Amino acid sequence: MASNITFDHDPADLGELERAVMRLVWQYGEVTAEQVREQLTEQDRPLKDSTIRTVLRRLEEKGYVTHTVESRTFRYRPAESRQLVAGRAVKRIIDRFCDGSVEALLVGMVDSEVLDRSELQRLAERIAAAKKGRKA
Repeated sequence: MASNITFDHDPADLGELERAVMRLVWQYGEVTAEQVREQLTEQDRPLKDSTIRTVLRRLEEKGYVTHTVESRTFRYRPAESRQLVAGRAVKRIIDRFCDGSVEALLVGMVDSEVLDRSELQRLAERIAAAKKGRKA
């Protein structure tokens, strides 16, 4: 049977509700549709159970979650960490807007005051330390 799961989905294309559900999946590590519904209701987003199940199914089709079944209950887990998904989203931004140049992205982030020079310096130091750690 052929799968319709997509692993190259652009994270920037996730809808607001999908992002809210993913935040919960990443936060708890494993959730049921009922737990997601309860959490969203506490956040003043009361939704029908069928809506939550549809969102979780679509997130699975897009490759963001996987599930197991325990006593007829679907338990959803993230397929990838939040950091990996964020990295993929940033890579798409770099490819689209910076012609693949990480340097252009970082300069733009400093110019638009998303990062300041001291934060950029700290990042450079962390990267250098990580590279040394891999060579050891």
